[in-house]
Amino acid sequence: MADFETTVRVRYAETDQMGVVYHANYLIWMEVARTDFCSHIGVDYRVMEQEDGCVIAVVDAHVRYVYPARFGDEIIIAVHTIETSVKLLKFEYEMRRASDDRKIATGDTTHLYLSKDGFRPIRLPEKYRAAFRVSA
Repeated sequence: MADFETTVRVRYAETDQMGVVYHANYLIWMEVARTDFCSHIGVDYRVMEQEDGCVIAVVDAHVRYVYPARFGDEIIIAVHTIETSVKLLKFEYEMRRASDDRKIATGDTTHLYLSKDGFRPIRLPEKYRAAFRVSA
């Protein structure tokens, strides 16, 4: 079960010569899902960066392409947190075509919490731990 779902509609600019979504756009959709998820759980990422000096940096990303998405398709992106701690955050994603629920792609990302100035690893600020379900 997903922690959160959001949708995107495939824009013409996201397709390649073959008329299918260019592979790098799936990473962008995963970012859209993460950002929407943060808003959904009450985390204002801009505030987190500007006031708390904490950024969530992608340090590893994988995508498995299952079936091509095409211009005009509505894509559902399900995001699920699979690991949360004071040092890192991991997500899994599943992208499906809304019209027939066909799986388009899956993926995962790993993130570290870094200081905005200096990009050094830091612990997740206390005020965000409950939202990200971090117990320690």
